[in-house]
Amino acid sequence: MPYVVTRSCCADASCVLACPVNCIHPAPGEPGFNTAEMLYVDPRTCVDCGACTTACPVDALKPHTALGAGELPFLELNASYYKDNPHDDRTPMYVVPRQPALPAGELSVAVVGAGPAGLFAADELLRHPGVRVTVYDRLPTPYGLARAGVAPDHQDTKQVTRLFRTVESQPGFSYRLGIDVGTDLTHTDLLREHHAVLYAVGAATDKRLGIEGEDLPGSVSATDFVAWYNGHPDRAHDDHHLDTERAVVVGNGNVALDIARILTSDPDTLARTDISDRALTALRGSKIREVVLLGRRGPAQAAFTVPELLALSALEDVDVSVEGWPGDLEADTTEKTRLLSELAARTRVEGRRRIVLRFLTSPVRLTGENRVQALETTSTTLHTDENGTVRALPTGDTQLLETGLVLRSVGYRARPVPGLPFDEDSATVPHEAGRVEPGVYVAGWIKRGPTGFIGTNKTCAKETVESLIEDFTEGRLAQPVTDVNQTPHALGLEAWQAIDRAERAAGEAEGRPRVKFTDADSLRRAAKDTMVAVG
Repeated sequence: MPYVVTRSCCADASCVLACPVNCIHPAPGEPGFNTAEMLYVDPRTCVDCGACTTACPVDALKPHTALGAGELPFLELNASYYKDNPHDDRTPMYVVPRQPALPAGELSVAVVGAGPAGLFAADELLRHPGVRVTVYDRLPTPYGLARAGVAPDHQDTKQVTRLFRTVESQPGFSYRLGIDVGTDLTHTDLLREHHAVLYAVGAATDKRLGIEGEDLPGSVSATDFVAWYNGHPDRAHDDHHLDTERAVVVGNGNVALDIARILTSDPDTLARTDISDRALTALRGSKIREVVLLGRRGPAQAAFTVPELLALSALEDVDVSVEGWPGDLEADTTEKTRLLSELAARTRVEGRRRIVLRFLTSPVRLTGENRVQALETTSTTLHTDENGTVRALPTGDTQLLETGLVLRSVGYRARPVPGLPFDEDSATVPHEAGRVEPGVYVAGWIKRGPTGFIGTNKTCAKETVESLIEDFTEGRLAQPVTDVNQTPHALGLEAWQAIDRAERAAGEAEGRPRVKFTDADSLRRAAKDTMVAVG
């Protein structure tokens, strides 16, 4: 009875460490680990011990006998990986390396950003005795996209926050939440109090389409829309008009699939999640019956992952169809194109809400009087350039899609960090193995760009922390000149734990994981009131 990985897991390799027979791959250090969409269990060597399920922070592993109907394709997906990657010459099981001894004295590090990258960096740092880590974030709550980016119907993925609560409990860890570095504190201020500053600030904005009409009302960035339905304090009180029968998402990555699912989900199902109350109310009144996802290139180049496509194909009471199917696709037989071929062959069921994956289509312009009323598109054809890159070229054949809501989902983009160099082309901070200069470091999307999964940040943070520890060991870091807390109004760990308790208590009363507080004032009030109540 082999165990099966059933989704784009967090890829933090906890299961690899737990497996006694080395049957989960690719493992850290093996080719493909940093780029794999998920990890895979080898059914030939799995001994059914269940150690991986205990270690997995997001419950991604199940025995094959416990798979639901929508999860059964993952059984073959796990097995098929080993047909192409047998791992017969398997490397020794991944071993946690011994940490180098640090010089006498305490090492104080400021981590700016309390999302997955920042907390994985804190975890790596706190593995060394004598390290003190202070995590700053401009929001009153931590966890970044794990709290405000992961779709509310993916509660299993959000369980990665259990790892973060373990990090928070370690000696030497502290929060200073509600502090905007660049406004409340400067980069220089941080270096006065700490030996080093590690920036893990993510990519907070989106890439634009650069087409006419993009700023019309009804044209929205996926970044803002996801933040809205997840109750992010910056966007929770936005209004999005869902009084149109068709919504169009430009882009076909995992975020685009998330949006399509949320827009076509039964609101009663979403009411059992931690979705924003304001968004839930809007979705209950939604008139949207069809969501069209546009991809400039073909099915083989689609940006979404196979696990997310499998989850989409398993939706009940929602039709998923494929349009823009190139005639020669049969020559490209990957797991992704095979699944898309099956979806293309499905018969539509009248009366259902519908998600359309439309390929070989590019946006041209948005039209409308006072808001978006239509999106003009052009069909495309594929061309492989001299570097082997497949590019989409417009044919000039246009079509008008009537719609009142267009969401651009073509990628995230980081903002410059005050006091640090910035590469405008890649929207990252130039670095060498995470080192900007001795004392200044980067991790996560500000370091490598918006790529990878939650667990990718663990490997990324480990590399950066190794550079930081090397600089400290070699005496390259300046000594702090003050140990005075420069932000006495910040929210600490106890305040966040109070908010967490209050949100969970409100959720329990409604049969939900939590009910989020969605503005800074209510978050601070919850922290204060609950701390008084328990103390």
